Amino acid sequence: MVTPFRRAAPGIAMAVAITAVSSSAPMVVLAHEGHVPPLAVAFWRNAIAVALLIPAALLWRRAEIRRLGRAGWRRCLVSGVALAVHFGTWIPSAVLTDVATATALVSTTPLWTGLIAVLQGRRPPRTTWIGVGAAVAGAALATGAGVTVSATAVLGDVLALIGGLAGAVYVMAGSRAREEMSTVTYTAVVYSIAALGLLAVCLATGTPLWGYAAAGWLAIAAQTAGPQLLGHSLVNFALHRLDPTLVSLLLLLEVPGAAVLGAVWLGQTPPVAAWPGIALLLAGVAVALAGQRAVRSTTPAHSPNGRVPSS
Repeated sequence: MVTPFRRAAPGIAMAVAITAVSSSAPMVVLAHEGHVPPLAVAFWRNAIAVALLIPAALLWRRAEIRRLGRAGWRRCLVSGVALAVHFGTWIPSAVLTDVATATALVSTTPLWTGLIAVLQGRRPPRTTWIGVGAAVAGAALATGAGVTVSATAVLGDVLALIGGLAGAVYVMAGSRAREEMSTVTYTAVVYSIAALGLLAVCLATGTPLWGYAAAGWLAIAAQTAGPQLLGHSLVNFALHRLDPTLVSLLLLLEVPGAAVLGAVWLGQTPPVAAWPGIALLLAGVAVALAGQRAVRSTTPAHSPNGRVPSS
């Protein structure tokens, strides 16, 4: 018998996950104000997560790790590098442009997964193309609004879009890797690869990795505990019980959530000209996801499940 709590658990999990990931961009800005460079935030949130996950993976999933073949390691490598690019572009974008616009642009991941599927020979329905067109137009409007602010804001918008594309590669590679490994093993391996990649970038660019004030370390710890561990984990929990498209749609609430937290914590709001683009972008992503859901309901293929990496 399914109890009321078990029926409500996925919804509760998503509510907490959305709150956690919505705090990511504002906390990046808070860390930056505490003199922690964005690339250092990206590295430490992965490195600290690895320090917590690796012991669990070695304790409970050692046999699974030993069974990983060359294909599994290759998928994890692609996924880990893509995740490093995702964090390495999106997190800096949050301090270059406003948090709402950066979050909206990085949320284009489902659109990129759909376009990658087209390159792989799949034919999406007309609804998906309508959504893609609307979202691209919205992204152009939101990015164009940054021109009225500064060239720095435009750079932030472009980095957020690159972060969304990298997130799509992460999802595509991870969707196959997850078929043969558990969440603990997958996240431990992929976060390790991402952390090593980000460490190399930090060392190459001379990004300081220590010497921060207590407030900076607190912001890093909050990033790791909230968006990195709590957000990702609860989304994965909900995905076992809710339709992936529904989860992707619910995660779009991260955009208004980040806007609200940015306004409350930072006194920051996007330029007025950006709001129509943000609204059109979100509507386009929702329509495109609906089209992908229609395809999955009629095609039992191993297609990407519509997940978006929580920020």
